[in-house]
Amino acid sequence: MENTATFDGVLAELAERRSEFGEQRFVPKDFIARLKQVGIYRAATPAKFGGEPLPPAEFLDRIERISAVDGSTGWVASFGSALVYLAALPVETQAELYQDGPDVAFAGALFPVQPAAPTDRGFLVDGRWKFASGCMGADLLGVGLPGDADSGGKPRTALLRPDQVEIVQEWDVVGMRGTGSFDLAVHGVEVPREWTFIRGGTPTVDEPLYRYPTIAYAAQVLAVVGAGVARAALDHAVRTGAGYAGVTGAPKLADRAYYRTGVARAEAALGSARAWFYELSHQVWDRVLAGDEATDADNARLRLASAHLAKTASDVVDLLVELSGTAPIHTAHPLRVLQGDALVPKQHAFLGPAIHDAAGAVLMGLPPTTPGFR
Repeated sequence: MENTATFDGVLAELAERRSEFGEQRFVPKDFIARLKQVGIYRAATPAKFGGEPLPPAEFLDRIERISAVDGSTGWVASFGSALVYLAALPVETQAELYQDGPDVAFAGALFPVQPAAPTDRGFLVDGRWKFASGCMGADLLGVGLPGDADSGGKPRTALLRPDQVEIVQEWDVVGMRGTGSFDLAVHGVEVPREWTFIRGGTPTVDEPLYRYPTIAYAAQVLAVVGAGVARAALDHAVRTGAGYAGVTGAPKLADRAYYRTGVARAEAALGSARAWFYELSHQVWDRVLAGDEATDADNARLRLASAHLAKTASDVVDLLVELSGTAPIHTAHPLRVLQGDALVPKQHAFLGPAIHDAAGAVLMGLPPTTPGFR
């Protein structure tokens, strides 16, 4: 169980170190260990292997709180949920995976999918993949392989240990600089078939968390990072508004009607999007706990609420930048940094504009228009 004081202590340490993480462009292994201590990397481990699976909304709340301190660290911590993917591995593989304990940090670089020659035991993996967020502190790495007849054509993920992978530190971005979303290069490593899985594949462990919509959960944990970043921006806007006066001698921001109105609009927008997002998560979780299967409509609404929250969070930060005069034109201004961080979730393939079309199709009884929507 999480110790609240310990979690608060980790957040306090993060506030002191977030600049360090941004400058070096990754969250280091020692801080990943701190996140393990407060349960982030056992929150999706099966209970049968010593994990302490959290209801999705509880995990999402923790990620949001981390992200309000530092979006990059929230993004990396969000992949503590990614062990739900690994529930599709053979039970024997999972037993080996967790033999040293339930706290496993997993980072995947799944695209572009690279061909892998089949072998008697599995696949000969060779290639380079992008966006391995959190790879510098990971215990286990995954890379994307093409689908085959056994996977129903769906792509596979091959699992490797860090000593089997070269991390190529190419990551020069305007937002989430500290995520360490570097490239992974693998040079002719044979991966046994039982150490591969289909993302969103049928779990071999029957516990409630693995009956919650897997891909929707993966979208939720990214969207809520944006919500945390937007909360940080709103808190900054309130603090600054009370004291900032422009160089022209105009009234301080809080004395200007347009600033007060804009901050209120931003607060209402973020709060509304968050409320729907968490309400749906609770509803679907309650359905799963009751023994019922999450429906296609449940999945569509979770995906839609996630995309809506990510877009709203980014819009909120953009609005606050617009309201704040000339100050945010400086590259180191807090709102400028937060604006870049808020941009990243809404640009993710799981949260982009196509999700609205796919969700709308499902809610009207049509097939989803986006591959891998569920």
